[in-house]
Amino acid sequence: MRLLTRFLPIAATFALLLAAGPAAAQAVAGRDYRLVNPPQPVGSGAKVEVLEFFWYGCPHCNNLQPPLAAWLKRKPADVEFRRVPAVFQDSWVPLTKAYYAIEAMGLIDKLHHDVFAAIHDQKVRLQDPKILFDWVAKRGVDRQKFMDTYNSFAVQSRAQRSIDLTRNYDIPGTPAVVVDGRYLTAPSMTLNPDNSINYDRYFRVLDEVVALARKGRGSK
Repeated sequence: MRLLTRFLPIAATFALLLAAGPAAAQAVAGRDYRLVNPPQPVGSGAKVEVLEFFWYGCPHCNNLQPPLAAWLKRKPADVEFRRVPAVFQDSWVPLTKAYYAIEAMGLIDKLHHDVFAAIHDQKVRLQDPKILFDWVAKRGVDRQKFMDTYNSFAVQSRAQRSIDLTRNYDIPGTPAVVVDGRYLTAPSMTLNPDNSINYDRYFRVLDEVVALARKGRGSK
């Protein structure tokens, strides 16, 4: 499973620098983020696009959700946030389709975090479509409508789009965040000296990268 594997060597190399004080707090290219090459088009118009590449089955993505939710409450007004399920192998597709079915039915607020909890805390095998359909039905969702949405051409197409985006952005592992199609960062790039993830610093880095993207737009 590709979870942070290509980030860890870089992050570990610089872990001790993170404890060095204010001088180490500023985001550094190649350490805290890297450039996306080639840059990818964005669909956010005048706003800075922030994409979270995740997978419901990823424990690191699950751990990211509480601090991410806190950041979303305070994110700059000119930031447009969007989730993108990453797909590295065929076994990731069922949960990718689950996300897009949930999104298509307007159930993100109702079910998104519950999916993470079911998989990681309750050990429910939601990658099995039948188990997934029964699970959503127990939460008051029309089982047949959800099943039809899950199997729809629109959801199939979006799942394929996720496969393409994972490749086009050269996503190395999950979770990863891409800012304005140009900058890629991840919590695993801001490790503490003991190799635990420093979420406070990570979201400071994300704010800096958003500011960098905003400045880049202004210079065009």
